[in-house]
Amino acid sequence: MRQVQITLTPWIYKEPFVITGRTMTQSELLYVTITENGITGRGESVGVFYTNDRGGIILERAMSVKAALEQGATRQELQDLLPSGGARNAIDCALWDLEAKQAGKTIWQLLNITPKPVHTVNTISINTPDYMAAKAKLADTAHIKVKLNDEMPLERITAVCEARPDATIVVDANQGWTFDQLQDLAPKFKTLGVKMIEQPLPRGKDEVLANYDSPIVLCGDESCLDTSELEQAAKHYQMINVKLDKAGGLTEALKLVKAAKVRGLQLMVGNMVGTSLAMAPGFVVAQFCDFVDLDGALFLTKDRQYPMSYANGMVSSLKPELWG
Repeated sequence: MRQVQITLTPWIYKEPFVITGRTMTQSELLYVTITENGITGRGESVGVFYTNDRGGIILERAMSVKAALEQGATRQELQDLLPSGGARNAIDCALWDLEAKQAGKTIWQLLNITPKPVHTVNTISINTPDYMAAKAKLADTAHIKVKLNDEMPLERITAVCEARPDATIVVDANQGWTFDQLQDLAPKFKTLGVKMIEQPLPRGKDEVLANYDSPIVLCGDESCLDTSELEQAAKHYQMINVKLDKAGGLTEALKLVKAAKVRGLQLMVGNMVGTSLAMAPGFVVAQFCDFVDLDGALFLTKDRQYPMSYANGMVSSLKPELWG
């Protein structure tokens, strides 16, 4: 019989992280271990705050399937036991880790993937234009993601672009703009060299994008949680941000990657701010992506043992001792 442990613990940020309508100082991380015959698989998740999938809710959902997991529920069975979201993500990733370790293989061998280091963006949260420019100058990467809301978006992005003319810069509005603002800002952002705008309009209110010829690639994040929402999102966006917390684990995330590629969509992998244990399965998804946002562990005051390596914007060194 398996032994399953499930805990929820706050992990503190180095500084407040500000996005549209929200200031965050910590992540409540769901941590799952599944042990079978002396071998342990681990997974971690945060959940998705804008669907109220977080904290005590994902803990309760995870606990609801603890008995089934102890009786041997598989990854495939898990997809029917829980909906997409943080609880299923942590458990799904723990089962992947367990499967790899039981087989004496790496995740790369299980999936027949040859891994390569990837460039991650460093994310700059909302602050004054001068502060954001200073942060951009300090970033040890040429890939930068800038959080914006509906206040001074042009002034803020201009400051960052002028501070880092060498960088590839993308923007994330986190549902914070109106369509009028997008129409006004997109051409100006293109002139500044911005490569992509992520989720400019609110989830469920972006139908107008179907007939909008954007001068910059638009990426759907909040508007595409998993494969069930891809068909609709593909009408509005040219790129999809795949997040394990949204999709409910690596199993569904890989399905979403495949389905998006069939449709000719570009891909990004993102995160909800967790430790290297949460970034590790995202690193698998990153192998298929045009843009990578896996800097979540860098926002925390501490990390797990055997952390991912972040050097000059390159993410690498996924050790089996960490995951997979």
